[in-house]
Amino acid sequence: MSKKAISEAIGTAFLLATVVGSGIMGERLAGGNVAIALLANTLATGAGLVALILTFGPISGAHFNPVVTLADAWQGGTAWRDVPGYLAAQMLGAVGGVVIAHAMFGEPVFAASEHVRAGASQLFSEFIATFGLLSVIWGVSRRNPQFTPFAVGAYITAAYWFTASTSFANPAVTLARSLTNTFSGIRPVDAPGFIVAQIAGAAAATALFRFLAPVATGVTAEASRVDAAGAEKEAV
Repeated sequence: MSKKAISEAIGTAFLLATVVGSGIMGERLAGGNVAIALLANTLATGAGLVALILTFGPISGAHFNPVVTLADAWQGGTAWRDVPGYLAAQMLGAVGGVVIAHAMFGEPVFAASEHVRAGASQLFSEFIATFGLLSVIWGVSRRNPQFTPFAVGAYITAAYWFTASTSFANPAVTLARSLTNTFSGIRPVDAPGFIVAQIAGAAAATALFRFLAPVATGVTAEASRVDAAGAEKEAV
């Protein structure tokens, strides 16, 4: 578990350093062109996610996201006893990533964001963004797991642009981004609504894929393993 927690903390820290750092760099280089700044932020985040999932996936599953951890535990993929460690590591890593980005660009260690992200359209966007993210994770990982890192990176790259909220889709990311008064920030007062929408979106997608692409768990999974072992012996 210690290796998994360290993996989640470091991976989430690099994710936030990528999101916040590329936002700062993009804004500084874009000369006031918000579209160019967002494009830079998008490409860096999508590419970074692919690299981080490939790096830490074999160790912890590369969740980097509390709703992914909770959904995976609900599906039997992560033991519930490990969930508190995952969540703590993700939160600490997210905050650490903001500190890293600020240190690299000479920003204050922490600064409450003044970036307004309020309203029903923003909350609905976060529901859709997180629903889509969990749908991609479940749909790809249950049929073609080797493609999951690329699918997640591609989805987040797209969701930056087709959602009004620019697709936070992650409670740890949301809370950490409330601590940066830079391009990628969110006002602390707006963060709770985003998190509620994210939890709802993740739950809805997970429930849907329990029906669309169920996985064998518990007694069924054990029976499958026994059948596979028997077939292997017969083949030998």
